[in-house]
Amino acid sequence: MKKLNAYIFAIAIFIADQVTKYAMLNIARIREVRQIEIIEIFNFTYVENRGISLGLLQAEDDLGRWLLVGATAAIAAIVGWWMTRETQKWDQLGLAMILGGALGNIVDRVRFGYVVDFLDLHFGDFRPFYVFNIADAAISIGVVILLIRAFFFAPAEENEHA
Repeated sequence: MKKLNAYIFAIAIFIADQVTKYAMLNIARIREVRQIEIIEIFNFTYVENRGISLGLLQAEDDLGRWLLVGATAAIAAIVGWWMTRETQKWDQLGLAMILGGALGNIVDRVRFGYVVDFLDLHFGDFRPFYVFNIADAAISIGVVILLIRAFFFAPAEENEHA
């Protein structure tokens, strides 16, 4: 994957995230109806996520909100810089997914003060994931790609010490 393609993919993820959130809020009116059952194991469920993954670090005031925006923006900047230096296509893909997802959630937090989540996979009362969005899924998949690459497909050291 060429670096430019990785940035284009990150922008595509960002756009997909924002379009689905727009559709949920303005077409499906999920904020008002709160939940739409799609199939037995999957709903659209409206959640205002004021924290980070897994409900950690809840930002209950403006200071917390802007600290989360700043921290996420710093991470996105580091990931964007890393993408300029990365040569492995799978790592570029993972980084692009993280960057696109981070940008989508930053925009939500700036606009609303929270991240809009609505994808709800469940099996009865068992929920293997918290309610999430396209950005969250992209970030999670991107991190998994990077971890798999780091642990199972890391390039051999060129200068091995005997």
